Amino acid sequence: MVSGGPYGIEDILGGAGYLKALAILILLPFIWSFPTALMIGELASAIPDEGGFYVWVRRALGPFWGYQEAWLSLTASIFDMAIYPTIFVLYLSKLFPAWTAGPRGTLWELALISICCLWNLRGAPAVGEGSIALFAALLAPFAVLVGAAVWHGWHLHSNAAWTSVPTGGEGLSTAMLVALWNYMGWDNASTVAKEVENPQRNYPRAMLLSAAVVALSYVIPIAAVGFAGMEVAQFTTGSWTDAASTLASPWLGIAIVLGGTVTGLGMFNALTMSYARVPMVMAEDGLLPSALARRNRKGVPWVALLVCGTAWALALQFSFERLISIDLMLYGASLILEFVALVVLRFREPNLARPFRAGNLAMAIAIGVMPTALIVYAAFSARDERMAHMPALLFGFIIALTGPIFYRISRSVWSGRPLSKQLQPASSGD
Repeated sequence: MVSGGPYGIEDILGGAGYLKALAILILLPFIWSFPTALMIGELASAIPDEGGFYVWVRRALGPFWGYQEAWLSLTASIFDMAIYPTIFVLYLSKLFPAWTAGPRGTLWELALISICCLWNLRGAPAVGEGSIALFAALLAPFAVLVGAAVWHGWHLHSNAAWTSVPTGGEGLSTAMLVALWNYMGWDNASTVAKEVENPQRNYPRAMLLSAAVVALSYVIPIAAVGFAGMEVAQFTTGSWTDAASTLASPWLGIAIVLGGTVTGLGMFNALTMSYARVPMVMAEDGLLPSALARRNRKGVPWVALLVCGTAWALALQFSFERLISIDLMLYGASLILEFVALVVLRFREPNLARPFRAGNLAMAIAIGVMPTALIVYAAFSARDERMAHMPALLFGFIIALTGPIFYRISRSVWSGRPLSKQLQPASSGD
């Protein structure tokens, strides 16, 4: 849900150069990923409920802010989920350009959405087991690429690429935004808590271990191609294929392309499972039409799944950079609410059983500072991007402001029972 391997990080290298790219990718886990993982580890172990982050914020701050958390996350998902079909088509076009020319590219993207919706109808275990297989498949070519790059660099004794400097500030800003996007999404796994075995133990472990694995999957390939002397100027989305063909063989390039398509498929599939649970839980709370809570025999909210899939298909026409900008702004706002919920629950429910704690109160407050600062930076950096004929920052602000409006509509139209009964704090032993 967070990472599909090194695919998508090429723009970090192309925008920042080797040394700065490695510095960004090594530093961000400590100030972005690990603080977020600590926060999620505590909340997921204390409140392992279906709906995850929506339930945490609702419990800490009340139904209004819980709804805003869900609104920001689901609207962000519309732009986030459009990225993965885009990556799928980008890599497929490297191998079969004619297949993705013109409207054919959109047809491939729609096919991917349809396949993942059908896959998800088989239930969370099928998605989880499939994700493991897909992750192994997409990383296998990179293991070969890293070996070839080390061999190439060792025999050529070339390190000229380390000092290659791409174009200035705009490239560095893009690199930071792409890096933030590649390291975000840790809270998505929380929405399927009831479908996870022993979540109090497994969520914190999964968060912290995965943060380390993701960082290594980014840093090692970039360090390897830098050691091999690959010029930084050639790196854009999809350039791993060219690096593999140059350092090893065209066959490895083809394997990398196939792995890129697997990345788009695998991440979309896993995130489909996550996002579809949010409108389901909101429907059960009386904040959305009750039809969205309907499940099939596998426990899958099939109506919510189809509605989300339709919404994601509508955002396919936006460019990669624009999708990342608006996604970061909306997702970032929802992440800030989660950090606030962590602190508020420390005060409101001090006796809540917390199998995993993100340090003392001061630590719980401090870990949200740097992620919040990075979110503000991302919003500021996107000030010149445009969405729907307006600045992306204004576009995101308008989307966020419509959340309270839809909350009032939801309460008046679909609320069939008092929310107070649903929001009773659990006892300390729950």
